[in-house]
Amino acid sequence: MHPSEITAERVLQALGDPTRRAIVQRLAQGPLSVSALAEPLGITLTAVAQHLQLLEQCGLAATEKVGRVRTCRIATAGLDVLERWIRAQRPLWERRLDNLAAILDKE
Repeated sequence: MHPSEITAERVLQALGDPTRRAIVQRLAQGPLSVSALAEPLGITLTAVAQHLQLLEQCGLAATEKVGRVRTCRIATAGLDVLERWIRAQRPLWERRLDNLAAILDKE
């Protein structure tokens, strides 16, 4: 998937799954094979591959096959999209919290 097609909604949806969050957290420590990812999760290699496919589509993971081993690593395109979305939302939420604080101060 091209980085311009990655959306914050898709990234958040992908990270909404605890298994995918665990995969991303493990990949943040360094590259791992699919079998190494599957082992502590207690799920099949097929299930891990399906989760990885979605994470790749969201720019959160990348895989490479060398011989018979598929190695996975963290990717940052999805995190970059999410960071821009959060940065764009921040002023709105800061205004809302400031307004709430002003209302509560009056009481």
